Amino acid sequence: MSTYHATVRWARGADAFTGYHYSRGHEWAFDGGVVVPASASPHVVRAPWSVEAAVDPEEAFVAALSSCHMLFFLAFAAKAGYIVDAYDDPATGDLAKNARGKEVMTRVVLHPQVTFHGRAPSAEEYAALHHHAHEECYIANSVHSEVLVEPTMSVAPGS
Repeated sequence: MSTYHATVRWARGADAFTGYHYSRGHEWAFDGGVVVPASASPHVVRAPWSVEAAVDPEEAFVAALSSCHMLFFLAFAAKAGYIVDAYDDPATGDLAKNARGKEVMTRVVLHPQVTFHGRAPSAEEYAALHHHAHEECYIANSVHSEVLVEPTMSVAPGS
């Protein structure tokens, strides 16, 4: 078993934190030192309370599925003896209400565009490589995974 870590950081700053008038801008920090600016989606929270230039959780969800699929696809293509020069996936995700009225990512569509060097797979082999990648993708297999919340709390001095 492997454990992965990501730290999400947000601080109020100068905002009064009244009503819904506070910045949703925050950051994601990863174990390799990469820090990614993040925010609520501007489709969910309008500016100036969201940061359009930042990554939002919905985009990250789509990107994680696409990235996982691509990594498995590349591994299976290499194992089959194909040389991949480029892989581009303008993936999309649809957020809508489910049968219980909850907003959920109802559909993610991957649109991989793969450029092979030299020998390319047949249409059937190409489809099989993508099918195998989808079947093995950790993220695609985790969409219905358990999520636990184990909170702690503190009070700032002088509050």
